[in-house]
Amino acid sequence: MNFVFNHINGEYITEVISDRILINETQDALNLMADCNYHGSYKIILREENFIADFFDLKSGIAGEILQKFSTYNVQLAIIGDFSKFTSKSLKDFIFESNKHGRINFVKSIDEAIERLCRN
Repeated sequence: MNFVFNHINGEYITEVISDRILINETQDALNLMADCNYHGSYKIILREENFIADFFDLKSGIAGEILQKFSTYNVQLAIIGDFSKFTSKSLKDFIFESNKHGRINFVKSIDEAIERLCRN
């Protein structure tokens, strides 16, 4: 796992680069936030493949548990991926609502992730 710290408009946006699952449970997200916060970053970019598959099955409850921690600790998140492959209406609605509010963002590219995190 590597961290790329982008310094934009006086803030650090951390891009986490890894080709493996990093977030299996809530504690993994808390550890990652702590690592980023240590470097002064409260905005994080991850990729879809960094999350356990159950994260995208809202019935599992994992997404809610994990994303609540991001909200509680005031950390913004952008998740890069191709979310069109998911057929769940509830997940599509969740992604739409999340993107509307801007704290948690589901995006297609690193450029879109940075743009959204800079906006909020």
